Amino acid sequence: MIRSQLKEFMKRMEPDSVAIIPAAHEVTRSYDSHYRFRQDSDFLYLTGFPEPDAVAVIAPSNTKNPFTLFVRPSDPLMETWNGKRYGVAGALKQFGATRALPIESFAKEFPKLVGGHEKLYYRFGRYDHYDKQILEYYGRQRFSRQPGAYPPAIIIDPSLITHEMRLIKDDAEAALMQKAADISAAAHVKAMKMAKPNMGEHEIEAMMESYFRQKGAVGPAYTSIVGAGANATILHYIENNGTLGDGELLLIDAGAEYDGYAADITRTFPVNGKYSPAQRDVYDIVLETQKACCEITRVGSSNVKRQQLAIEMLTEGMVKIGLLKGKPKDLIRKKTYLKYYMHGLGHYLGLDVHDAGRYFSDNYVKNSRPFEAGMVLTVEPGIYVPADDKTAPPKYRGIGIRVEDDVLITKDGNINLTSKVPKEREEIEDLMSKGKAKAAAK
Repeated sequence: MIRSQLKEFMKRMEPDSVAIIPAAHEVTRSYDSHYRFRQDSDFLYLTGFPEPDAVAVIAPSNTKNPFTLFVRPSDPLMETWNGKRYGVAGALKQFGATRALPIESFAKEFPKLVGGHEKLYYRFGRYDHYDKQILEYYGRQRFSRQPGAYPPAIIIDPSLITHEMRLIKDDAEAALMQKAADISAAAHVKAMKMAKPNMGEHEIEAMMESYFRQKGAVGPAYTSIVGAGANATILHYIENNGTLGDGELLLIDAGAEYDGYAADITRTFPVNGKYSPAQRDVYDIVLETQKACCEITRVGSSNVKRQQLAIEMLTEGMVKIGLLKGKPKDLIRKKTYLKYYMHGLGHYLGLDVHDAGRYFSDNYVKNSRPFEAGMVLTVEPGIYVPADDKTAPPKYRGIGIRVEDDVLITKDGNINLTSKVPKEREEIEDLMSKGKAKAAAK
């Protein structure tokens, strides 16, 4: 049976069109070893096929074979080294292909499959090998006089369809994202209980990523950020080789990937289990902003509306504690807030941690796209005060705080998928106190 996502993709294709969607290649890590394989998200979404070096050819007008899958053939020798392959038979039996062929035959077969169609869906610039094959095909056919040799006159990027489809999650996708979120949330809770002065950032990272795997996730959905003290003021800090200092905050931005879908959670908490007065000042501003922005992440709102609310609340808060000086309206107009809050409020989440889908509607330039039911977005305001910022009050220097949740928009409101990780100061302090007491009792 053809996958439901692929059926919908076929419905949205232009009349008299054909699509070529390649799978990802394995990527060399060094010399002859490879990174763990991760399938191309669009290919995975449409076909569910998990292996590298495959190509889907989709032709709705071909009623006999609308979905041809080119795959690596079964090979006992290679399977001894690298594991079982589905092969041609598995592609037909388990992935709904109406026709399956060895990938080696793609170059010979695809001119027959695309020739005579008016439009070709293909995304150039993603996989050089297939770009070259298709361009060579067009070059040859341009000078051919044979009947039926004319290639498609129009080439369309299939992501115009796939990314719009991926933007709205169905119930099955939402369930997978909830599973990824639950695994990630439990790992964050364990980190809060485990953290203590003089531990290494890498120890927290190792525990969390190990937990992801223990609970069935493939691993982290992105490179984990575990930053203590001033390291938390670096937005994409991934070295994770520092030491947790007594009196410092620890910022953890980490999420699991489960069955292809990502979670993305950030929490910031005190290494010694107790927020200092200065840390409380900044944390409360970020948390109240984050909760307000979670609340308006619902149908009809937009990224621009959420970002504007975040800017207003963070700026007013920073003026209140003396981190910024002046009238909030003037500071917003001059964008002075960028000194300590320099990123957007959040992003789409799904098969990719920064997921597919346009953020603007109508002319896709001026109008921020209204949110719809089925979208999943992160909500992640922050304040980051560099340790060497001599214009900031000394007590705030080196404080970096971000709080992030994953929010599924529903028809009636929203669901916080990551609510199982505490974010209220008192809850975090209580959790850490109990965790340390339990550890001491062992």
